[in-house]
Amino acid sequence: MLTHFAAILALAPRANPVVQFLQKQTNPAFKGLYQLNGFDLALLIPYFIVLIILASYGFHRYQLVWMYYKYRKNKTTEPKQHFAELPRVTIQLPIFNEQFVVERLVESICSLEYPRDRLDIQLLDDSTDETVKVAAEVVERYRAKGHDIVHVHRTDRSGFKAGALENGLKTAKGEFVAIFDADFTPPADWIMRVIHHFAEPGIGMVQTRWTHINRHYSFLTEVEAILLDGHFVLEHGGRSRAGVFFNFNGTAGMWRIKAIEEAGGWQHDTLTEDTDLSYRCQLKGWKFLYLQDVECPAELPIEMTAFKTQQVRWAKGLIQCSIKDLPKVMKSDVSLHEKIEAWYHLTANISYPLMIALSVLLLPAMVIRFYQGWFQMMYIDVPLFLASTFSISSFYLVSQKELFPTRWWRTFFYLPFLMALGIGLTITNSKGVIEALVGKQTAFARTPKYSVQTKGEKSMAVKAAKKYRKRLGLIPWIELAVGTYFASTVWYAIANENYITVPFLILFVYGYWYTGLMSLLQGRFDFFSGIKRSNEEEHIKPFPVGV
Repeated sequence: MLTHFAAILALAPRANPVVQFLQKQTNPAFKGLYQLNGFDLALLIPYFIVLIILASYGFHRYQLVWMYYKYRKNKTTEPKQHFAELPRVTIQLPIFNEQFVVERLVESICSLEYPRDRLDIQLLDDSTDETVKVAAEVVERYRAKGHDIVHVHRTDRSGFKAGALENGLKTAKGEFVAIFDADFTPPADWIMRVIHHFAEPGIGMVQTRWTHINRHYSFLTEVEAILLDGHFVLEHGGRSRAGVFFNFNGTAGMWRIKAIEEAGGWQHDTLTEDTDLSYRCQLKGWKFLYLQDVECPAELPIEMTAFKTQQVRWAKGLIQCSIKDLPKVMKSDVSLHEKIEAWYHLTANISYPLMIALSVLLLPAMVIRFYQGWFQMMYIDVPLFLASTFSISSFYLVSQKELFPTRWWRTFFYLPFLMALGIGLTITNSKGVIEALVGKQTAFARTPKYSVQTKGEKSMAVKAAKKYRKRLGLIPWIELAVGTYFASTVWYAIANENYITVPFLILFVYGYWYTGLMSLLQGRFDFFSGIKRSNEEEHIKPFPVGV
């Protein structure tokens, strides 16, 4: 191979790089220099398999956009029926070590416009720190004001969030239950805009759209907001309008308690108990609704370490749900379209370990493809790369245009960084996906919330919340190393005039370096210092196996 490479370099004219590149496309002297061999096939076959699978998930993003517009007439807006008499509703607020946001949470819930005699509130507290005292005090204060609110504190934390919700249902007074995580602040009219949709007997769950209290806090939160907007506009919007499976997001939604019970209740053998219950419930025939126009503001993670904690939990949990629930979907009598969409939904995170494989294969594949000819790369490799990457750009551009018709163009500036951030999460999320595939159970790691909306509010809460940060371990250093590896591929591509691939490779470099460096700068250098784990980590038991 090296002799072939030397021959090519010897034949190449010392001209302007662009001219040199064009000459190589037509110069007959390069024909016949390369002979395919078994070693190259052993690299190229998995390389193309990975590229094709990633491209198929890219094409699926176009499918979601197509469904969103094709079935736009099915968008749910106003309820088809109304209750003659408002039913009783229970609100569940699962919290764990949320001392900085619990008071804001309870205040917003107690401000909801709904008859007090038809509303009871459960603060489901699994905390192991000062939050217990803060929560008890705020509940007592609002009870004195006449609100039917109770503080339910568990000490064993069995089943984590799912266990807390299941425990709360034992004493729930309502026919319906609304759930809000600690960082959510629903508007006053939220219940009234949701409850009447349940007047239709077959409705089991209604999900509303997340918005972002601290969207403009930092560059990271701006990108996070765009990522979530894509999910809530095109994924939820497209799937709900097309009548296929979609999921409750764990918060900012309301359930019919009968639907939860018929589906087998909350189960805690996955990290995304909300998606698991959603699939079991829809397989029982219950219908879900998505209200895109009903907003529920929440707080985005402001630190890279917190964002990665959230993302790896979702990535691992969805793969766990695919193992548990996909066989049931495939054996059911739902349509082929519903089965295919469920497959893409629940298995999407398999793309993370595939990206690892692509990272390993990319440089040797580039060398081999260099010998085979640039035209092959331009007509085979590049289109597959474009299918995988440009679909991301169009996906998020469309979602922002739907939400912000007059200023969606600002998204163009964030797109390279959005794509790079997705690449940078590959190492962390691949670890979670592989753990799910091999059946390794881990604790439910909550995402720290600091009640921070602007830079000016950062100081005291964030400093105090350092104890909630996780150990960094080796992951950030691996991310930096992988980023350096891709920097070498950029050098190789430029040295060989493979300029078309350079922008893609730079995204890999930036993504890995950005996530690695931000994790180190915002986290704790426990890998070297051996600092004691946080109070939160000390009280986490191994994730339970089974239901």
